Amino acid sequence: MAARKMAAKMAPKMAAEVPDSVLLRVLALLPLRDRLRAARVCRRWRQLVQDRVLWADVDLSPHKLSSKILWQLVRHRLGDSLRTLRVRGALLAGGRERLLTPALLAALAKRCPRLTRLCLAEADLRPLPYESFPDSITVLELSCCEIPAAWFCGSEAQALPRLQHLVVHKVPAFSNQHLLNISSRNRLKTLTLSGTYRVTDAGIQSAAPHLEELQRLVLRHCVVTDSALHFIGRHMKHLRFLEISSAYSLTNMGLACLAALKCLEMLHLDHCDKFSPDAIAALCRALPQLRNLKLDGADFGDEAMGKIQASLPNCSFSHTL
Repeated sequence: MAARKMAAKMAPKMAAEVPDSVLLRVLALLPLRDRLRAARVCRRWRQLVQDRVLWADVDLSPHKLSSKILWQLVRHRLGDSLRTLRVRGALLAGGRERLLTPALLAALAKRCPRLTRLCLAEADLRPLPYESFPDSITVLELSCCEIPAAWFCGSEAQALPRLQHLVVHKVPAFSNQHLLNISSRNRLKTLTLSGTYRVTDAGIQSAAPHLEELQRLVLRHCVVTDSALHFIGRHMKHLRFLEISSAYSLTNMGLACLAALKCLEMLHLDHCDKFSPDAIAALCRALPQLRNLKLDGADFGDEAMGKIQASLPNCSFSHTL
Protein backbone atom coordinates (compact mmCIF):
# COMPACT_ATOMS: atom_id res chain seq x y z
CA MET A 1 0.00 0.00 0.00
CA ALA A 2 2.80 2.40 0.92
CA ALA A 3 4.66 1.53 -2.26
CA ARG A 4 1.56 2.31 -4.33
CA LYS A 5 1.19 5.74 -2.71
CA MET A 6 4.86 6.47 -3.28
CA ALA A 7 4.54 5.49 -6.93
CA ALA A 8 1.53 7.79 -7.35
CA LYS A 9 3.53 10.68 -5.91
CA MET A 10 6.51 9.97 -8.14
CA ALA A 11 4.46 9.60 -11.38
CA PRO A 12 4.11 13.34 -12.17
CA LYS A 13 7.82 13.91 -11.60
CA MET A 14 8.74 10.93 -13.78
CA ALA A 15 6.38 12.12 -16.55
CA ALA A 16 7.98 15.57 -16.42
CA GLU A 17 11.37 14.00 -17.14
CA VAL A 18 10.14 12.13 -20.22
CA PRO A 19 11.12 13.93 -23.49
CA ASP A 20 8.36 15.33 -25.67
CA SER A 21 9.32 13.00 -28.50
CA VAL A 22 8.65 9.95 -26.32
CA LEU A 23 5.36 11.31 -25.01
CA LEU A 24 4.24 12.01 -28.57
CA ARG A 25 4.86 8.38 -29.49
CA VAL A 26 2.82 7.25 -26.48
CA LEU A 27 -0.03 9.64 -27.26
CA ALA A 28 -0.06 8.46 -30.88
CA LEU A 29 -0.89 4.95 -29.66
CA LEU A 30 -3.94 6.10 -27.72
CA PRO A 31 -7.47 6.04 -29.16
CA LEU A 32 -8.74 9.49 -30.04
CA ARG A 33 -11.04 9.70 -27.01
CA ASP A 34 -8.21 8.91 -24.59
CA ARG A 35 -5.90 11.31 -26.39
CA LEU A 36 -8.35 14.16 -25.89
CA ARG A 37 -8.69 13.23 -22.22
CA ALA A 38 -4.92 13.33 -21.87
CA ALA A 39 -5.04 16.98 -22.90
CA ARG A 40 -6.70 17.74 -19.54
CA VAL A 41 -3.76 16.45 -17.49
CA CYS A 42 -1.63 19.59 -17.67
CA ARG A 43 -0.66 22.45 -19.93
CA ARG A 44 2.31 20.56 -21.38
CA TRP A 45 0.18 17.58 -22.34
CA ARG A 46 -2.45 19.85 -23.86
CA GLN A 47 0.19 21.38 -26.10
CA LEU A 48 1.48 17.95 -27.05
CA VAL A 49 -2.01 16.70 -27.92
CA GLN A 50 -2.30 19.61 -30.35
CA ASP A 51 0.92 18.62 -32.13
CA ARG A 52 0.56 18.22 -35.90
CA VAL A 53 2.05 14.74 -35.80
CA LEU A 54 -0.93 13.39 -33.85
CA TRP A 55 -3.47 14.77 -36.29
CA ALA A 56 -2.10 13.44 -39.57
CA ASP A 57 -4.11 10.19 -39.41
CA VAL A 58 -7.45 10.50 -37.60
CA ASP A 59 -9.68 7.45 -37.11
CA LEU A 60 -13.16 8.42 -35.93
CA SER A 61 -14.77 5.13 -37.01
CA PRO A 62 -14.80 3.51 -33.51
CA HIS A 63 -16.85 6.42 -32.16
CA LYS A 64 -20.54 7.19 -32.46
CA LEU A 65 -20.49 10.74 -33.76
CA SER A 66 -23.14 13.37 -34.18
CA SER A 67 -22.91 16.06 -36.83
CA LYS A 68 -22.35 18.60 -34.04
CA ILE A 69 -19.31 16.74 -32.67
CA LEU A 70 -17.85 16.30 -36.14
CA TRP A 71 -18.26 20.03 -36.79
CA GLN A 72 -16.39 20.79 -33.54
CA LEU A 73 -13.53 18.51 -34.55
CA VAL A 74 -13.27 20.13 -37.97
CA ARG A 75 -13.27 23.64 -36.50
CA HIS A 76 -11.02 23.11 -33.48
CA ARG A 77 -8.87 19.97 -33.97
CA LEU A 78 -8.40 19.05 -37.61
CA GLY A 79 -5.99 21.20 -39.59
CA ASP A 80 -3.53 21.32 -42.45
CA SER A 81 -1.57 18.34 -41.07
CA LEU A 82 -4.49 15.95 -41.70
CA ARG A 83 -3.74 13.33 -44.36
CA THR A 84 -6.19 10.51 -43.57
CA LEU A 85 -9.70 10.67 -42.10
CA ARG A 86 -11.92 7.70 -41.25
CA VAL A 87 -15.56 8.28 -40.37
CA ARG A 88 -18.42 5.85 -39.61
CA GLY A 89 -22.07 6.80 -39.97
CA ALA A 90 -25.14 5.19 -38.44
CA LEU A 91 -26.72 3.66 -41.56
CA LEU A 92 -26.76 0.08 -40.22
CA ALA A 93 -28.00 1.25 -36.82
CA GLY A 94 -31.00 2.98 -38.35
CA GLY A 95 -29.73 6.48 -37.64
CA ARG A 96 -31.41 9.29 -39.59
CA GLU A 97 -29.09 12.18 -38.83
CA ARG A 98 -26.99 13.36 -41.77
CA LEU A 99 -23.45 13.15 -40.52
CA LEU A 100 -21.86 14.66 -43.63
CA THR A 101 -23.20 17.71 -45.39
CA PRO A 102 -21.86 19.84 -48.26
CA ALA A 103 -21.13 22.65 -45.79
CA LEU A 104 -19.11 20.36 -43.53
CA LEU A 105 -17.14 18.95 -46.46
CA ALA A 106 -16.45 22.49 -47.68
CA ALA A 107 -15.12 23.39 -44.23
CA LEU A 108 -13.03 20.21 -44.21
CA ALA A 109 -11.52 21.09 -47.59
CA LYS A 110 -10.66 24.59 -46.37
CA ARG A 111 -9.24 23.54 -43.00
CA CYS A 112 -7.44 20.44 -44.28
CA PRO A 113 -6.02 21.18 -47.75
CA ARG A 114 -3.62 18.21 -47.52
CA LEU A 115 -6.29 15.58 -46.88
CA THR A 116 -5.60 12.79 -49.37
CA ARG A 117 -7.40 9.73 -47.96
CA LEU A 118 -11.07 9.63 -46.96
CA CYS A 119 -12.62 6.41 -45.63
CA LEU A 120 -16.39 6.34 -45.12
CA ALA A 121 -18.31 3.43 -43.60
CA GLU A 122 -22.01 2.84 -43.00
CA ALA A 123 -22.89 6.29 -44.29
CA ASP A 124 -25.97 7.34 -46.22
CA LEU A 125 -24.42 9.49 -48.95
CA ARG A 126 -27.49 9.71 -51.18
CA PRO A 127 -28.29 13.36 -50.31
CA LEU A 128 -24.64 14.34 -50.77
CA PRO A 129 -23.41 15.69 -54.13
CA TYR A 130 -20.26 13.93 -55.26
CA GLU A 131 -18.76 17.28 -56.27
CA SER A 132 -18.80 18.44 -52.63
CA PHE A 133 -15.87 16.18 -51.70
CA PRO A 134 -12.48 17.89 -51.24
CA ASP A 135 -10.47 18.05 -54.47
CA SER A 136 -7.32 16.98 -52.62
CA ILE A 137 -8.51 13.39 -52.14
CA THR A 138 -6.47 10.74 -53.97
CA VAL A 139 -7.82 7.72 -52.03
CA LEU A 140 -11.55 7.11 -51.51
CA GLU A 141 -12.79 4.10 -49.54
CA LEU A 142 -16.51 3.35 -49.27
CA SER A 143 -17.74 0.51 -47.06
CA CYS A 144 -21.38 -0.44 -46.53
CA CYS A 145 -22.52 2.96 -47.81
CA GLU A 146 -25.50 4.09 -49.86
CA ILE A 147 -24.66 6.27 -52.86
CA PRO A 148 -26.93 7.98 -55.40
CA ALA A 149 -27.19 6.83 -58.99
CA ALA A 150 -25.90 10.22 -60.16
CA TRP A 151 -22.48 9.86 -58.53
CA PHE A 152 -19.50 10.07 -60.91
CA CYS A 153 -21.87 11.24 -63.67
CA GLY A 154 -22.67 14.45 -65.57
CA SER A 155 -21.44 17.71 -64.09
CA GLU A 156 -20.25 15.86 -60.99
CA ALA A 157 -17.74 13.91 -63.06
CA GLN A 158 -15.20 16.71 -62.62
CA ALA A 159 -15.07 16.14 -58.85
CA LEU A 160 -12.05 14.47 -57.23
CA PRO A 161 -9.69 15.21 -60.13
CA ARG A 162 -6.73 13.65 -58.26
CA LEU A 163 -8.44 10.35 -57.38
CA GLN A 164 -6.10 7.41 -58.03
CA HIS A 165 -7.20 4.73 -55.56
CA LEU A 166 -10.77 3.49 -55.09
CA VAL A 167 -12.10 0.87 -52.67
CA VAL A 168 -15.77 -0.10 -52.84
CA HIS A 169 -16.95 -2.66 -50.27
CA LYS A 170 -20.59 -3.76 -50.05
CA VAL A 171 -22.04 -0.67 -51.68
CA PRO A 172 -25.26 -2.07 -53.20
CA ALA A 173 -25.87 0.78 -55.65
CA PHE A 174 -22.40 0.71 -57.23
CA SER A 175 -23.03 -0.43 -60.79
CA ASN A 176 -21.44 -0.95 -64.19
CA GLN A 177 -22.23 2.67 -65.06
CA HIS A 178 -20.53 3.97 -61.90
CA LEU A 179 -17.43 1.92 -62.75
CA LEU A 180 -17.33 3.20 -66.32
CA ASN A 181 -17.83 6.82 -65.33
CA ILE A 182 -15.13 6.89 -62.69
CA SER A 183 -12.61 4.86 -64.70
CA SER A 184 -13.03 7.01 -67.81
CA ARG A 185 -12.52 10.28 -65.88
CA ASN A 186 -9.83 9.27 -63.38
CA ARG A 187 -6.49 7.60 -63.99
CA LEU A 188 -6.88 4.92 -61.35
CA LYS A 189 -3.82 3.04 -60.12
CA THR A 190 -5.58 0.71 -57.69
CA LEU A 191 -9.15 -0.61 -57.62
CA THR A 192 -10.85 -2.87 -55.09
CA LEU A 193 -14.38 -4.12 -55.66
CA SER A 194 -15.82 -6.30 -52.91
CA GLY A 195 -19.40 -7.52 -52.83
CA THR A 196 -20.43 -5.20 -55.68
CA TYR A 197 -22.96 -7.56 -57.24
CA ARG A 198 -24.15 -4.95 -59.77
CA VAL A 199 -20.72 -4.95 -61.44
CA THR A 200 -20.76 -7.67 -64.10
CA ASP A 201 -18.75 -8.80 -67.11
CA ALA A 202 -20.26 -5.98 -69.16
CA GLY A 203 -19.00 -3.43 -66.62
CA ILE A 204 -15.47 -4.86 -66.67
CA GLN A 205 -15.54 -4.91 -70.47
CA SER A 206 -16.54 -1.25 -70.81
CA ALA A 207 -14.20 0.00 -68.05
CA ALA A 208 -11.11 -2.08 -68.90
CA PRO A 209 -9.87 0.12 -71.78
CA HIS A 210 -9.79 3.06 -69.35
CA LEU A 211 -7.88 1.11 -66.70
CA GLU A 212 -4.69 0.53 -68.65
CA GLU A 213 -2.59 2.25 -65.95
CA LEU A 214 -4.04 0.13 -63.16
CA GLN A 215 -1.38 -1.55 -61.01
CA ARG A 216 -3.51 -3.29 -58.39
CA LEU A 217 -6.90 -4.97 -58.87
CA VAL A 218 -8.94 -6.83 -56.26
CA LEU A 219 -12.22 -8.57 -57.12
CA ARG A 220 -13.98 -10.18 -54.15
CA HIS A 221 -17.43 -11.74 -54.30
CA CYS A 222 -18.13 -10.17 -57.69
CA VAL A 223 -20.42 -11.64 -60.34
CA VAL A 224 -17.86 -12.12 -63.10
CA THR A 225 -17.04 -14.92 -65.55
CA ASP A 226 -14.22 -15.81 -67.95
CA SER A 227 -15.23 -12.88 -70.15
CA ALA A 228 -14.11 -10.43 -67.45
CA LEU A 229 -10.69 -12.10 -67.23
CA HIS A 230 -10.34 -11.82 -70.99
CA PHE A 231 -10.68 -8.02 -70.86
CA ILE A 232 -8.46 -7.77 -67.79
CA GLY A 233 -5.70 -9.62 -69.63
CA ARG A 234 -6.27 -7.64 -72.81
CA HIS A 235 -6.16 -4.12 -71.35
CA MET A 236 -4.61 -4.05 -67.87
CA LYS A 237 -1.04 -4.80 -68.92
CA HIS A 238 0.53 -2.86 -66.03
CA LEU A 239 -1.06 -4.89 -63.24
CA ARG A 240 1.42 -5.89 -60.54
CA PHE A 241 -1.07 -7.28 -58.02
CA LEU A 242 -4.22 -9.27 -58.78
CA GLU A 243 -6.60 -10.88 -56.30
CA ILE A 244 -9.68 -12.82 -57.35
CA SER A 245 -11.85 -14.20 -54.56
CA SER A 246 -15.07 -16.23 -54.51
CA ALA A 247 -15.69 -16.00 -58.25
CA TYR A 248 -17.23 -19.42 -58.67
CA SER A 249 -17.99 -19.15 -62.40
CA LEU A 250 -14.37 -18.74 -63.51
CA THR A 251 -12.74 -21.63 -65.38
CA ASN A 252 -9.33 -22.57 -66.79
CA MET A 253 -10.22 -20.81 -70.05
CA GLY A 254 -10.52 -17.47 -68.28
CA LEU A 255 -7.43 -18.10 -66.17
CA ALA A 256 -5.33 -18.57 -69.31
CA CYS A 257 -6.22 -15.01 -70.39
CA LEU A 258 -4.17 -13.68 -67.49
CA ALA A 259 -0.97 -14.92 -69.13
CA ALA A 260 -0.84 -11.57 -70.94
CA LEU A 261 -0.10 -9.78 -67.65
CA LYS A 262 3.68 -9.86 -68.00
CA CYS A 263 4.23 -7.28 -65.19
CA LEU A 264 2.24 -9.27 -62.60
CA GLU A 265 4.25 -9.81 -59.40
CA MET A 266 1.62 -11.19 -57.00
CA LEU A 267 -1.37 -13.40 -57.74
CA HIS A 268 -3.94 -14.34 -55.09
CA LEU A 269 -6.70 -16.83 -55.97
CA ASP A 270 -9.25 -17.57 -53.26
CA HIS A 271 -12.06 -20.13 -53.57
CA CYS A 272 -11.94 -20.28 -57.36
CA ASP A 273 -13.06 -23.90 -57.43
CA LYS A 274 -12.95 -24.59 -61.17
CA PHE A 275 -9.25 -23.86 -61.67
CA SER A 276 -7.10 -26.95 -62.12
CA PRO A 277 -3.55 -27.34 -60.74
CA ASP A 278 -2.17 -27.72 -64.29
CA ALA A 279 -3.84 -24.51 -65.46
CA ILE A 280 -2.49 -22.59 -62.47
CA ALA A 281 1.03 -23.94 -63.02
CA ALA A 282 0.87 -23.09 -66.74
CA LEU A 283 -0.22 -19.54 -65.97
CA CYS A 284 2.55 -19.01 -63.43
CA ARG A 285 5.18 -20.21 -65.90
CA ALA A 286 3.90 -17.63 -68.38
CA LEU A 287 4.34 -14.74 -65.91
CA PRO A 288 8.05 -13.80 -65.83
CA GLN A 289 7.74 -11.24 -63.01
CA LEU A 290 5.61 -13.36 -60.66
CA ARG A 291 7.18 -13.46 -57.20
CA ASN A 292 4.28 -14.50 -54.99
CA LEU A 293 1.43 -16.95 -55.53
CA LYS A 294 -1.24 -17.44 -52.88
CA LEU A 295 -3.95 -20.08 -53.16
CA ASP A 296 -6.70 -20.17 -50.57
CA GLY A 297 -9.61 -22.55 -50.35
CA ALA A 298 -8.24 -24.93 -53.01
CA ASP A 299 -8.23 -28.59 -51.99
CA PHE A 300 -5.93 -30.01 -54.66
CA GLY A 301 -4.02 -32.47 -52.53
CA ASP A 302 -0.34 -32.57 -51.64
CA GLU A 303 0.81 -34.02 -54.97
CA ALA A 304 -0.88 -31.31 -57.02
CA MET A 305 0.37 -28.58 -54.69
CA GLY A 306 3.88 -29.94 -54.99
CA LYS A 307 3.60 -29.84 -58.76
CA ILE A 308 2.54 -26.18 -58.69
CA GLN A 309 5.36 -25.27 -56.33
CA ALA A 310 7.91 -27.12 -58.42
CA SER A 311 6.96 -25.02 -61.43
CA LEU A 312 7.77 -21.81 -59.51
CA PRO A 313 11.51 -21.81 -58.75
CA ASN A 314 11.67 -18.02 -58.33
CA CYS A 315 8.31 -17.50 -56.68
CA SER A 316 7.14 -17.84 -53.08
CA PHE A 317 4.07 -20.01 -52.67
CA SER A 318 1.49 -20.22 -49.90
CA HIS A 319 -1.66 -22.26 -49.56
CA THR A 320 -4.49 -22.49 -47.03
CA LEU A 321 -7.69 -24.49 -47.11
